[in-house]
Parts: sequence; C-alpha cells; structure tokens
Amino acid sequence: MDTSQQQGVSGSRSPDPERPRPRGTDRSHARRAELIEIGRKLFADTSYDALSMDDIARQAHVAKGLIYYYFTSKRGYYLAIVEDAVAELVSRAASGTELPGRARVERTIDGYLRYAEQNQAAYRTIVSGGVGFDAEVQAIRDGVREAIVDTIAEGAYGRRDIPRLARLAILGWQWSVEGVTLDWIGRDGPPRDTVRELLVRLLGSTLRTIEELEPSCPAPPRVRPA
Repeated sequence: MDTSQQQGVSGSRSPDPERPRPRGTDRSHARRAELIEIGRKLFADTSYDALSMDDIARQAHVAKGLIYYYFTSKRGYYLAIVEDAVAELVSRAASGTELPGRARVERTIDGYLRYAEQNQAAYRTIVSGGVGFDAEVQAIRDGVREAIVDTIAEGAYGRRDIPRLARLAILGWQWSVEGVTLDWIGRDGPPRDTVRELLVRLLGSTLRTIEELEPSCPAPPRVRPA
C-alpha cells in the first residue's frame, strides 16, 4: 500500500488523547499485535458496549492494566483493532498495480474476497462490528471504502480523479460488495472464484451505466456488451 492510501485510511486525522501510543521493543510490539488479534475476534462476536475491560482481560488471559498500558482505553483498543484490520485489507485489495486495467480490477476483487474469507472476524469488525456511531471509527471505514474506489477507478480509467457521478456509482457498487461478502462468509455458499466473477460482472454493469450518464468515463472495452 502506498503512502497516499495509508493517509487516506488513517493518517490524516488530528491526534486523539485516547489513541494508543506506540511502545518500543520487538517483544512489546509482538505482545501488542497479539492483543489486537484477540480483540478482532472479541469485537467481531460481541458488540462494543457489551464488552467491558474486565471481560476483555479475562478472555485474553491478561491483566486489565496491560491493555490500558498499550491502548489507554477500551476505545483506544478498538480503534487500534479496526485500523490494523483496515491496513491489511487495503494492502491486499490494492496489490497488482503492475497489471493491465481489467486484470488489476479482478486482482483487487479477488484480494478483497481472500482477505474476508481468511480473516472473517476482522472483516466483520471492519464492516459491521463495533462502537455504534463513532466519528473516528466511521472515518476509518469511509477511508477504506475510498481506497477501494480509488483502486477500481485507476484500474478502469487509469486515474483516480473521476467525476462525482462516477465515484458515487462505484461507491454504491462497493456497498453491495460488502453486503455480498458478509453474507458469503456467513454461510455455505459458492466458491470464491464464482463470487469474484459475480462482483466483476456487477462492476461491469456499473461501469457501463457510468458511461451512459457520464460520457467522459467510457467503460473499458471488455465490460461493454459484445
């Protein structure tokens, strides 16, 4: 993931007193990462309000003070979990920059689905788990959506700076991707390749509609009807 994507997801906000502070040493980084991994599962299965710090410490088999040491507060802990999961998802989805347009779009969708399939708890935390409405959490989620939209726009049109109507249409497609993916990982369903093809075709329909309404954004040739 390049620097601009990182900033778009989590690097542009002002400092937050509840945001977890980095701690030194490899051992402490490993311990922090372990707590984040535990938190992914906890918050994916239980709402933010239903989990107390005592609950978290008990299920993580650590002293409550250790969580405060690394993350300052429950909200700081949750923010660290969401940001960690988002960074990995965006990195997976944004791979394949060396590929031509359609192949890059397919790689983006495949990387997104692979991440959700292999990290179901983390994906649910990103998309639907959490803290009710929290402006900073919402900004993180909006950031990952914008990063995916940018990746699709670059694959389809060779640029990220696209008209507002085109961006709205791709963002609407992205919301449908989240719904399909949540349902797919939540029950027995078709193989990933089939789901990827479904989402690619839905995107093709979206890009053709964009071309009709916004002629400055022609659909890539391979998504036009034969």
